[in-house]
Amino acid sequence: MKRLLIVLSLLMLGLICAYAQWTRLTNLPTIYIDTYSGRAITSKTTYVYATMRYVDEADQVTVYDSLEIRGRGNSTWSLQKKPYKLKFHEKEKLLGKGYAKTKKWTLLANAGDKTLIRNAVTSAMGEFTTLKFNPAYKFVDLVLNGAFVGCYQLSDHVDVRPHRVDVVEQDLPLTDDSDISGGYLLEVDGFKDGNCFTTSSYSVPIRIHYPDEDDIVASQNTYIRDYIGQFERALRSSDFKDPVLGYRAFVDSTSLIDWFLCTEISANLDGYYSTYFYKDKGDSLLYWGPIWDADIAFGNDYRVTTTVDRLMTDVGFGQTKQWLNRMWQDEWFSRKVFTRYMELVERGLVDYLFTQIDSLRELLWESQELNYERWGIDRRMYHEIVLYSSYDEYISYLRSFISAHCAYLEEAFANRKPVDPTPPFVASNYFYRITNAGSAKAIKESTSGDPAKGVVQQWENLEDAESEDWWVKKANGHYMLLNRVSLRALNDPTQGEVGPTTNVGTALDTAPEDSLDERQLWDIIPQGTAGYYNLLNVYTQHIANLSGGNSANGASILSYTNDERNASSRNRLWYFIPTKEAIPETLTGIRDIEPKEYALAYNPSTDELHFGSETPELLARLTARVYDASGRLVGSFRGDERFSMAAQPHGVFIVAWRCGSQQRSVKFIKP
Repeated sequence: MKRLLIVLSLLMLGLICAYAQWTRLTNLPTIYIDTYSGRAITSKTTYVYATMRYVDEADQVTVYDSLEIRGRGNSTWSLQKKPYKLKFHEKEKLLGKGYAKTKKWTLLANAGDKTLIRNAVTSAMGEFTTLKFNPAYKFVDLVLNGAFVGCYQLSDHVDVRPHRVDVVEQDLPLTDDSDISGGYLLEVDGFKDGNCFTTSSYSVPIRIHYPDEDDIVASQNTYIRDYIGQFERALRSSDFKDPVLGYRAFVDSTSLIDWFLCTEISANLDGYYSTYFYKDKGDSLLYWGPIWDADIAFGNDYRVTTTVDRLMTDVGFGQTKQWLNRMWQDEWFSRKVFTRYMELVERGLVDYLFTQIDSLRELLWESQELNYERWGIDRRMYHEIVLYSSYDEYISYLRSFISAHCAYLEEAFANRKPVDPTPPFVASNYFYRITNAGSAKAIKESTSGDPAKGVVQQWENLEDAESEDWWVKKANGHYMLLNRVSLRALNDPTQGEVGPTTNVGTALDTAPEDSLDERQLWDIIPQGTAGYYNLLNVYTQHIANLSGGNSANGASILSYTNDERNASSRNRLWYFIPTKEAIPETLTGIRDIEPKEYALAYNPSTDELHFGSETPELLARLTARVYDASGRLVGSFRGDERFSMAAQPHGVFIVAWRCGSQQRSVKFIKP
């Protein structure tokens, strides 16, 4: 017995000595994770075994030796400061009493959010409303395999569990008497991960999170797909405003409005790209939330120049907008949004958010200093619009954004009318980013090795990437799309016999500008109410389509089928977002063009256009065409002739001609 006590004492002494090295780095808890054999975490799908030591605020050390860890996130996994997912062998109550006890937890890096607190503030905003399930969290310092990797947010994983999304769990396995009306946890998922289907009415990608794809059976899949289909048909019907026959019969209006307001208040451009909602057993309604993934919200996303005075249903990304912009056409919805928003404001919403920000700033002060010693505070990690040299400047920017945006929302909601259909496209004197409705990435021209051609691809929106900017130019009653860098035109090179649904699938490219080549002419066709357009090639009658809905950089843009899915397939839908920079005038009044060879001039005294050259005999080789500002051909003339403009009104005109293999065009103003 005495020997046993000695052994136990030695073991306890060893544990005490071992724990002495596990100390907190700041006032926050510190998590130490060591993978077995120091194995790197390189995958979002393959777990790595590890041990974890959690040093709490009282410096008590808890050891977890049955742990697995892997990467998580979509685009955020590609960042240097990476997010992780934890899975324990047993259910753990990591956040304490009153919070979830479960196996799965997340470590959010908040790498693109220099305040580190946007997710936490958004969760607190959800608690200020009626939303039931708002992700709980605790900030920690993370040490991985002996190296400090930053301030992290230990948070709930969005799943069906008590204290998370607390709906009734379905029988596993199902029996003949099982009620499969719920629960279900669903997500409008722009990435189409996991067990995903696309709705028939609005082409919205829906992921079924619960039941898990390893457990769900055909009858459950069929039930929830059919139910979402019923909701969409009611929303799309002529009776959609009717409280019994329309969409309101399928939604919990309280959670719908509060979830919508949280998305708009946070100005989360991806709030409609990733939208969680759920259905409980024996309940006919769809409930909305939890709100999630707000690290690039509150004016922290350069893909749209400013969101402080914009609604996300107008400029945000994702297919949930299809549903919401239909709801905007219902006066009940617009009135409900305004009334509820004013209730929240009068209850002190803005002051509440400021209190949360100030409290979190104080809590994270020590940790953020360590974090930015590791990562740099003035270095762009993701989509940040502004970069400062101090933490408090980022905090001040967040407060200022909330103040200005909330003031804007009051006016916007008060004046909001049912959404009108997407208007006809009218090109402005600015370059455009042509952005896919599904992937939120832009059409880019890359070099091909052939000076006469360029490769057309999808690429992440980058603020200074001029190869993603396009001049949308009227030509012959249609449009040409000229790349800002190369001035080559978007071109459909499809060969052979073509028609709207035949010989499709050729990758688009760019070619030297030729306004007479119908392969370079496009019609920009409005679709729906969300500001989407199709790009229809005049020659092939094909639609520009993102290959396979691929979200990866480098995906091709295809010449594709033109049919009834043009309005609903997000692969075929594009935003035309004007940039900040205006297109310089090509010609105002009279300007020499290639003066060493020849010049085009306008003589106001005779009201004539004509060319001049040191080798006038060569001018006979040119045939020039004159178009008005709408692209209508008003006449043509040979290069050694004069062309009278007397019959034309004052205004802007375009003269186009070919010189050898080069197509030329200039603009002039008839005074």
